[in-house]
Amino acid sequence: MASRQAAHRRKHNNSFSILLITTVVLMITIVVAVKCGELSRKVTEYEAREEQLEAQIEEQEARAEELVEYEKYTQTMKYIEDVAKSKLGLVYEGEIIFKEEN
Repeated sequence: MASRQAAHRRKHNNSFSILLITTVVLMITIVVAVKCGELSRKVTEYEAREEQLEAQIEEQEARAEELVEYEKYTQTMKYIEDVAKSKLGLVYEGEIIFKEEN
């Protein structure tokens, strides 16, 4: 009779152990699935942010090129003439200026 009870206890302990292990594995699986979903969402957000930053980089590179071109332009006689005409009202000798009546 004592051996029967011992066998029953071992069987009960084994069943409980299997249930406990299964529960732990299931909980770990759920946690991993949730974290995987969060990581996927973050990856999507980071990819969108990366695209925005790349677009900004392209805009800034284009602006830098424009500034280089403007710098070259400011060192030309054409720029000096334009500034002299627009800001100082200077003209070449014999040049006629037409002004609009208000």
